Amino acid sequence: MELRDKARPALLKVIVVISWLLLSGVCDANARPAGAAAQPPQAAVARAVGTIKTIDGTTIIVATDAGGETTVQLANGAKLVRIEPGAKDLKEAAPIALEDLKPGDRILVRGKLAIDGHTLEAASVIAMKHEDIAAKQAHEREEWQRHGVGGLVSAVDAATGTLKISTNSLGAAKEVTVQVSKQTVLRRYATNSVKFDDAKPAPIDQIHVGDQLRARGAKNADSTELTADEVVSGTFRNIAGTINNVDPAAGTITVMDLVTKKPVTVKVTAETQIRKLPEMVAQRIAVRMRGAAEETPAAANGTATPAAKPAEGATGVQSGGRRAGQFGAAGGGARAGGTGGGDLQQALSRMPAATLADLQKGDAVMIVATEGSAENDATAITLLAGVEPILEASPKGGASSILTPWTMSEAPAGDTNQ
Repeated sequence: MELRDKARPALLKVIVVISWLLLSGVCDANARPAGAAAQPPQAAVARAVGTIKTIDGTTIIVATDAGGETTVQLANGAKLVRIEPGAKDLKEAAPIALEDLKPGDRILVRGKLAIDGHTLEAASVIAMKHEDIAAKQAHEREEWQRHGVGGLVSAVDAATGTLKISTNSLGAAKEVTVQVSKQTVLRRYATNSVKFDDAKPAPIDQIHVGDQLRARGAKNADSTELTADEVVSGTFRNIAGTINNVDPAAGTITVMDLVTKKPVTVKVTAETQIRKLPEMVAQRIAVRMRGAAEETPAAANGTATPAAKPAEGATGVQSGGRRAGQFGAAGGGARAGGTGGGDLQQALSRMPAATLADLQKGDAVMIVATEGSAENDATAITLLAGVEPILEASPKGGASSILTPWTMSEAPAGDTNQ
């Protein structure tokens, strides 16, 4: 009896709580009209990033970075602002009107999905003007040209943040030490991607001997050392050989690789940079290559000595051609015919663009490509045709080391994504 009396207050509390919960449920039920369904949760905030394709009134069609298209409907009172490429926050954002937006501008849209599940009802739009992006990219290309260096990675010391690259170009060998710090922006190309914007942040320990690397920063007096502000690296593949087949429908060519002696199917995309050398230019490059292979300048007595054997990987061919060759040293080399270092790259960038339709069976080509998912599969980044004399001057395929992923476009552009 005594135990029962002691338990009674606690039991009363439980009864009160249960009664309150039941009563609350009844009140909620009485508050809704009979047969009314429970209210759906509010739509989650959605966003889209991409480039404007068309604008019709308050409707914007956006080609998104994720692929596909999104229809954006500006809500009443939507906030529109403009920022400069590279801005990290909205402190300097300036209000703009809908009429200021044009196709080609990049936008970040925030809002909610409409009932149809496809239209994005925009509450805010952050825009980067196309002309601002173009100006920033032009400036960055100039910076890469003036303060950049590229080559084949020969050593990596992640503990000290030190990289060594070989900038050998047509026999003009040179080693450069690249120093990285916590402030250095490190990026790495994505597998099977030919777009610099697809390059992802990656720590120094993801850079390997034999990789292509390009760095931008402050150089010492003789350009043998560089303190890097930005580094871009990747594992690419050099292919040199003769075209066996061109398939315009599939957007591919089949090349008999001089190194592996196997056919390689190379996909040519809209982003692939294609050039075709005039015969005279190709002959000049071949002459330059033969001269570099036969002799090097003597140190003091003015005589010539046989060229030193390049270090392993210096020709740009490793593991059956899986590694790419090195970058030409910007501004270095001879100027005859534009065949030295940076002069070669500048000469190639000035060549008129070619297309897949310009390529024929039997053409000799040199290609820098992504590694691909298989040994006989790759996606072309740069493709140079009309190179028969060059391949004859370097029959083992080492000639393809004069190409780099950035040969045709001069330098990697900066990331202008929001």
